[in-house]
Amino acid sequence: MGAQKHVLNEPSTLVVDSLKGLVALNPFIHLDEAQRVIYRPQSGTHRVALLSGGGSGHEPAHAAFVGPGLLDAAVCGNIFASPNVAQVRRGIELVTAQDKGALVVVMNYTGDALHFGLAAETFRSAGRGEVRVLMVGDDVAVGKKQGSIVGRRGLAGTILVYKIASALSDKGADLDKVEAVAKYACTRLGTLGIGLDHCHVPGTTAGESHLGAGELELGMGIHNEPGTSKLPLGTASDLVGNMLGKIVDTTDADRGFVPFKHDGKDEVVLLVNDLGAVSELEMSGITNEAVSWLQKKNITVRRVFAGTYMTSLNMPGFSLTLLLLPRQGEAYSSQDILSLLDAPASAPGWRWTSGQEPGKLGAKVQEAVAHKGKEVDLAPADSTEFLAAITRACKALIEAEPELTKQDQIAGDGDAGLTLEAGAKGVLKAISEGKMSGKNVIEDIKHISEVCDEDMGGTSGALYSIFFAGLGTSLRDQANSGAKSTTPEVWSKAAAEALTVLYKYTRARPPSRTLVDPLEAFVASLPSKGLAASADDAHAAADKTKELVAKAGRGAYVNQEELKKREVPDPGAWGIWRVVDGLRGYEA
Repeated sequence: MGAQKHVLNEPSTLVVDSLKGLVALNPFIHLDEAQRVIYRPQSGTHRVALLSGGGSGHEPAHAAFVGPGLLDAAVCGNIFASPNVAQVRRGIELVTAQDKGALVVVMNYTGDALHFGLAAETFRSAGRGEVRVLMVGDDVAVGKKQGSIVGRRGLAGTILVYKIASALSDKGADLDKVEAVAKYACTRLGTLGIGLDHCHVPGTTAGESHLGAGELELGMGIHNEPGTSKLPLGTASDLVGNMLGKIVDTTDADRGFVPFKHDGKDEVVLLVNDLGAVSELEMSGITNEAVSWLQKKNITVRRVFAGTYMTSLNMPGFSLTLLLLPRQGEAYSSQDILSLLDAPASAPGWRWTSGQEPGKLGAKVQEAVAHKGKEVDLAPADSTEFLAAITRACKALIEAEPELTKQDQIAGDGDAGLTLEAGAKGVLKAISEGKMSGKNVIEDIKHISEVCDEDMGGTSGALYSIFFAGLGTSLRDQANSGAKSTTPEVWSKAAAEALTVLYKYTRARPPSRTLVDPLEAFVASLPSKGLAASADDAHAAADKTKELVAKAGRGAYVNQEELKKREVPDPGAWGIWRVVDGLRGYEA
């Protein structure tokens, strides 16, 4: 286990203390302490804003990359935990000009996808500007088959993506062009990391080391996840060659992520990243071995970045990233990408770079100006029944809490019942306090989305909140197109479009033994069968999850044969069924 002693005041204040230190170091950035957002004042006024963020513990990523030529804002969660939607929304508000928009570049992890995605959707649905989210996955440790649902993890290559995008934004490009170049870069990235041991999270009990004195772990993640294999330590030359060989390999269809040609014309940018506790002396040696290996393989190294870019606290390890440059005839030229990487950038975490091939010379929180969306009204067909249906659905969930908790103790981590109960109670409270009046469904659905995010939390809260945010956006659009009240056709269209929004941020698709199984069944049936029969279809889909192999969610990590023997439905799916059963008339 990595070093277990830390210099801090309290583990609970470490993140904010660190951010305050960053502001003390750099007077050109500000800190919104309440939401833990580091930002550049006024930076997004005249350009497409670039934001990133995620759990803390990866410093200098991402807060120390806020500065000219890089990020306009970084949103910081707890150690290894995604920031919540309110934090992300605040970051967007602080730097996004309504006429320019923003691109949010984050690493591909479920919590980040959901929370950053929901914040972007709610910002858009309020009519405050265009915000897009790009999930970066550059890890090559896990094959395509194993990662078919969750995709590749985001690692140090993320920094190259937002460096490229930010430089193009500085040139005056619009959001479409900035997003396009970032997406292109994502398709050309490969990263692989190793650890000599795991890191230690301040404030937690130290675990026992599972590696021998002469062992390392290949394919380490940046959140203390185990690697894919253990190897003898060996020499730096052998280790680096092994790692780069896996990144450039195109013979293995399951692991060939980057389209190398191996014809002597491949050109790359190399990023050598310290994961936290490798000495500078060793890092320079690793860099030398990486450049030498690539040159011996007739792969031209056009640029080298080396240093501490993205860590895993104090992990003794490093990662290697290759960005394959374009060839003639592609959407971008090699020089296009290099010029964006070479463009000036200034931030505490940004390391010196030569801009040449190897070996050649070469204070007070600023108040954001909130742009409120256009006020739009859409009345329910029956205000009393609208609120009554929501109340029934909430009470049905509260009644089902013991059943859902028992299911999740077998199939997950045991918190599904309490999570859904908390959301239901939050909605009932909003109704009792008059925040939901039943007069304007757009505003009422917005409140439900906010309650799901703030009161439920976790993955379920984000999924529900994204769906309701999408529902609200569709209702707003239909009202703007002339709808006067919520007919069955309006609800059916809104539900279908909300599901499409949700699918932007989760890869789960039926049959997956998740809440999307009954949700899609309900939404698909709604236009032709109506509410009551569609609820029956949702019930059938939820009950069917007893027989399914989990492809996503917590159930994917549980013994599948044992789940089948216990005949336990997915608690998230069962929760959806209880909601729609309440909507159609069930009284708890």
